[in-house]
This record gives sequence, structure tokens and C-alpha cells, in this order.
Amino acid sequence: MTIWKVIVLAVIQGLAELLPVSSSAHVVVAEKLMGLDPSSPEMTLLLVMLHTGTMFAVLAYFWKTWKKVYFSSRDAFRRFAILVVWATLLTGVVGEILKKIIEKTLFRGAAKAEIELLFSHLELIAPALAAAGLLILVAGLAEKRKQEAAAAGKQKLRTGEGTLTLKQAGWMGLVQGLALPFRGFSRSGSTISTGMLAGSAKEPAERFSFALAVVLTPPVVILEALRLVHAAHAASAAGTPIDLHAALVTSLLGAVFSFVAGLLALKWLSSWLESGKWHWFGVYCLIASGVAFYLHARGF
Repeated sequence: MTIWKVIVLAVIQGLAELLPVSSSAHVVVAEKLMGLDPSSPEMTLLLVMLHTGTMFAVLAYFWKTWKKVYFSSRDAFRRFAILVVWATLLTGVVGEILKKIIEKTLFRGAAKAEIELLFSHLELIAPALAAAGLLILVAGLAEKRKQEAAAAGKQKLRTGEGTLTLKQAGWMGLVQGLALPFRGFSRSGSTISTGMLAGSAKEPAERFSFALAVVLTPPVVILEALRLVHAAHAASAAGTPIDLHAALVTSLLGAVFSFVAGLLALKWLSSWLESGKWHWFGVYCLIASGVAFYLHARGF
């Protein structure tokens, strides 16, 4: 893969990952348009390394806020840790159940069933985008109605201070599990929207959603790195070796570019959250879903 392709994918990932529009769907579409195989071990490793770059962007952007809210005292950190562990546990349970169901249905009889094989199917990505779009749209319109009611003096609008309840964090963790196998079902969009629909103000939901991403990214990176190593061994035995060094260098380069793009995207995301335009991300996902269906019909 050429350097310019890596840069293009990194910028797409960095800009889309931290916006609630599913970076994976955008990267998969870009890969297909470039003639690449999104389900290959090299490309899935590149994808998770791009996620790693945006994870560091999240750390850089949110650190001061997290320090103030989550690390201000021992009790605050203890409560935050409980919420993260609880949500991540539910994510793992839902993700594993979905993985088993998919392996027993879509991959029934397949010699090598890997969830990553779904990543190149636009006919699955398109409805996932639509589902995320509808969820974001509903949450955004509900939030807009609350803001209008607060402006009219009918109710008090919740502020962005504080943290989530155990119930709200649990719902966010459950929905995050749905995003693991289905590219297109935006992780950030679905979790933030779920938190909002569960009664949280949007700013705490945003902070917690990206904190969950930081916890989730390292194990995913490890799993994909192991998958690439295993694939390299199998390819070597078959006489078609994979250049591990080139794949790793390419992935690290992509992580750097996605880090920079991710910082820019986070600034935009926060401004849109604060200005009450969340529902427009849902509209965008619905449009993107139509584009994905169109590309699938055209043979991509």
C-alpha cells in the first residue's frame, strides 16, 4: 500500500472516529474505492492502529476535563472506575454473545469464521449506519425539545457537570457491545445518544463515551496484532508470505496522522454538542447509509 493511501485513510479515520458517524464505515468504503480488502489482517490491523491514534487524541483533548471530574478525589475516581468496569463488562458480554451468534448463523459451515470477515460487506454496513442514524436523530431531537422547554422556563436544563448513574453507564456499555461486530453502527454516536436517552446530560455522556473508548482500544489492538501474526505464519506456510515489518510501519504511520485529525474532530464535535445540533449527525448517517447501499449495488 502506498503512503498516500495510508494518509488518506488516516485522515478519514481521524476525522470520522471522534464524530458520531462511524469511522469504520467511512474507512471501509474508502478502502473499497481504492481496491483494498478491508477484511485482510493487514487492513484490520491498520484500522485498529488508526483507532489507537485517535485514542491518544482523546487522551490529549479530554485529560484536563477528566482530571477535574474523574480524578478530583479518591471517591470520584472510585465511582468512575466502577462505572467503567461495569459498562466494559456489559460490552464484553454483548460482544461475545453476538460473535457466537454470527459464527453459528452467517458463518455456519465456514472453515475459518472470523468476525472481521464482515468488515467488507457494505450490505451489512449500510443498515448499521441507518440504525445508528435513527438513534442519534431521536436522541438529538429529544435533547432539542428539552432545550426549548428550558428556554421557555418550563423545566430546568441539566448541566454538563457531574457523572453518570450506574444505570446510564450500563445502557451505554450494552449498546457499545453492538458496535463491536457491526461496522457502521457508530460507537461514539450510539453510546452518547444512549446516555442522553437514559437521562444524562450530553457533556457527561460524551466524556464517558470516549473514556470507554480508551479502555476498549488496547485489547482490540492486541487481538488484531495477534491475528496478523497468525495470518503471517499461515501465509508463509502456504508460500505467500506477509511482510509484517511493512504492515507494522504502515500502521504506526497511520496512527500519527489519525491522532492529528482526531484532535481537530474533537474540537468540532464538542462545539456541535454544545450548540444543540446533535441530530444532524443522525441525518448524515442516514444519508451515508444510502450511499453505502448504492455502492454495494454498483458492485463494491
